[in-house]
Amino acid sequence: MYTFDSRIRYSETDRECRLTLESLLDYFQDCSTFHSEDLGVGIEYLNERNLFWVLISWQIIIDRYPKLGEKVTVGTFPYAFKGGFGYRNFCMLDEAGNDIAKANSLWILLEKDILRPGHPTREMLEKYTLEEKLPMEYAGRRIDIPQNGGMKEAITVMPWHLDTNNHVNNGQFVRIAMSVLPKHVSLAQMRAEYKQQAHLDDILHPYVGCRTGDAGQNIWVVSLQDAQGGIYANVEVEEKRCADA
Repeated sequence: MYTFDSRIRYSETDRECRLTLESLLDYFQDCSTFHSEDLGVGIEYLNERNLFWVLISWQIIIDRYPKLGEKVTVGTFPYAFKGGFGYRNFCMLDEAGNDIAKANSLWILLEKDILRPGHPTREMLEKYTLEEKLPMEYAGRRIDIPQNGGMKEAITVMPWHLDTNNHVNNGQFVRIAMSVLPKHVSLAQMRAEYKQQAHLDDILHPYVGCRTGDAGQNIWVVSLQDAQGGIYANVEVEEKRCADA
């Protein structure tokens, strides 16, 4: 497993001085980026071959939110390649090695000019060491959209939403989704599925709905859509049960 050590910064915390969901996601993204860069198959390597990785889905399970100043270890590894698809796990651990959060993700490698699925190069396959996937309850990729919701105020894609591929970064989609949800208790799980790219000046129309989980917890879904109802991304967040909060 590839890891790096860090410490929870004030800029990453909420009003209770706990790490935010969005900052946790940033840690995971940074970890996979560091991993690829240190192996020599990062952004520059991909650009030279007209390739880029696109995230298709996230599933993040949160045991707890670390507090300001807490020392953590962030880790990641790929566990499978199937054609142009890559499967990658993530984790955040405390100083004692206990789980704080873990995640599953699915990526696809695309050719830049034609947006056609590519294939990892021999060098990439040799450098990425596959490991056994993490023990966790793996959810499906598809997110069901509740029918009891409504539309929120539209959001315009701004330059700070974009990443090096000039489309909205997957973490920014989650930030936008979280910004339109009511303020509520800590979240136990986040899932996201990405349907199409969003670019500068695109208009995102957030549809927000809620359903009740098996344990009575609220499960919120934000569907970020275009004017015709086409989906950019769906984000689902599950509240912690009262007994776990």
